[in-house]
Amino acid sequence: MSDTTAPLRAPSLLQALAPLAFLIAALAAGVYLYQDNSSYGANQIALLLAGAIAALVGLRNGMRWDDIQQAIVRGVALATPALLILLAVGALIGTWILSGTVPALIVYGLKLMHPSFFYPAACLVCGLVSLAIGSSWTVAGTLGVALMGVASGLGMSPEITAGAIISGAYFGDKLSPLSDTTNLAPAAAGSELFAHVRHMAWTTVPAFAIAMLIFTAVGLGTSAGSGEADFGDLATIMHGHFNLGLHLLIPLLVVFVLAVKRFPAYPTILIGALLGAVFAVVFQPDRVVALADAEALSRPWALLSGAWKALFDGYAAETGNAAVDELISRGGMSSMLNTVWLIICAMAFGAVMEAAGLLERLIRGVLTLARSTGSLIAATIGTAFGCNLVAADQYMAIVLTGRLFKPEYERRGLAPENLSRALEDGGTLTSPLVPWNTCGAYMAATLGVATLDYLPYVFFNLISPVLASILAYAGYKILVARPAT
Repeated sequence: MSDTTAPLRAPSLLQALAPLAFLIAALAAGVYLYQDNSSYGANQIALLLAGAIAALVGLRNGMRWDDIQQAIVRGVALATPALLILLAVGALIGTWILSGTVPALIVYGLKLMHPSFFYPAACLVCGLVSLAIGSSWTVAGTLGVALMGVASGLGMSPEITAGAIISGAYFGDKLSPLSDTTNLAPAAAGSELFAHVRHMAWTTVPAFAIAMLIFTAVGLGTSAGSGEADFGDLATIMHGHFNLGLHLLIPLLVVFVLAVKRFPAYPTILIGALLGAVFAVVFQPDRVVALADAEALSRPWALLSGAWKALFDGYAAETGNAAVDELISRGGMSSMLNTVWLIICAMAFGAVMEAAGLLERLIRGVLTLARSTGSLIAATIGTAFGCNLVAADQYMAIVLTGRLFKPEYERRGLAPENLSRALEDGGTLTSPLVPWNTCGAYMAATLGVATLDYLPYVFFNLISPVLASILAYAGYKILVARPAT
């Protein structure tokens, strides 16, 4: 009995477009019907149904269901590190609020930050920290959360603040040799790490400078207290509710030191969360017992219960000020479950699209249109962004695009640094702009601002791919391949 199976038929362009067209229509319908709440179920259903259409195309072309199912398993497994980090960040937010770490950062931030320069300052601080530790996610999940609180206290726009935080975090991440994507892009393109970083600077630094100028202009035109919420004297309320002091910043320092030493992200964030729980028990015992809400328990058990509850269900404030309560009633692993659901559905869709050959068919269709060097680089950037839309993960966007475009760059005698830079401009930077992408979902869940709400204000991430394409068409800083020795 023969073990051979019939060869798979290559998908047509129409077949490759069908799931994508359905997804776009379904997502638009979800936004129309549910507005900002579309990510709480409607988008997940749209992604799963689009994946089902891609699976039908694959079956039609000779795939077996077992192959499709295994592809889904591999795709979801690829997102496991991101999901674990997401859950750990939820726990960290809960314990850092309960411990007073986030409230302390908010109070000190209110003293240091002036409304006129808040947006560029937030962007610059996040950029410098991210450059030092190489992780946009860690910066957003720690410093970013505190800056969102400071913005609320100053009456600043949460959407613009989120845009400034993400812009800075991704600028530093993109140029840091410690960043995983900064290492992945040259690996996929075949370039050397530090040559890649130097070549990226020609597009990244000007884009960041333009973004900083825009944030400065926006900040100078903004007055304090323009927000709608009534926080009263936020600093006084925080001092009355928590025992604040500089020692509460130690968990933040520990996380940053571990990140600089390249400790893995998930245990780093988890250690920060557990350290926050310890600090809560030691420095905010009354708050911990109140959160436990268990009068029958002895005090030691109530302290354990409250700290544990902050890890899985976050912190619920009762300060007497509704706006402040809403500001610091956050966190817990449970707060991230909807985002986990979204990422799983998105990764399943992307995995089926890749396994059925539909993603490659779409990319090769784009490649045939790229005739000049400028159009090739622009097509690379656009394709990486398209992969972020379809595959829902920046790592897949970088690897898939790099794998398919690398031979063409070599054929045209272009240095691999051109490809690795384009992969970052189109793959890394556009990932937080897609609501169902792992990065977009993470930033929205962590900062508490919907992806489409902060999208217009992520100036660096929006400017950099456009500027890179313009410079490519102008032939500026395009490197030719070095002759083989």
